[in-house]
Amino acid sequence: MKLNELSPAKGSHKPRKRLGRGVGSGTGKTAGRGTKGYNSRSGGGVRPGFEGGQMPLHRRLPKRGFKNIFRKNFAIINIRDLSRFKKGSLVDEAALVGKGLVKGKRHGIKLLGHGEIKYPLSIRLNKISNSAREKIEAVDGNIEVI
Repeated sequence: MKLNELSPAKGSHKPRKRLGRGVGSGTGKTAGRGTKGYNSRSGGGVRPGFEGGQMPLHRRLPKRGFKNIFRKNFAIINIRDLSRFKKGSLVDEAALVGKGLVKGKRHGIKLLGHGEIKYPLSIRLNKISNSAREKIEAVDGNIEVI
């Protein structure tokens, strides 16, 4: 057997319909679109979700929930993430972005108290939880809420 002798199994390959190629092709003239009407025209056809005038499914289903347009989105970091910083260094938004701990659009950064810290750091963030504040103050760290 050679490469040029290979062919698909009998009946597995169906040639595509060539539309609008003359009357003798069987799909000439109207090209299988019927006569007249919105669907026979170029650019015709209904939009996705259109059900012929019947109330579409996405409008029949009830609306659920509530979207607060005034919601503030804070980036969350934990005390365990601060181990990347050296003793006594300043931890602010620019430093956290530089280390890759904070990404994307946000209204500020909040520090939570999950984990342990063994050395003092100078922290300058938008929000700090009480547990994080206690742990930082326990190792003589400096906190400034902006």
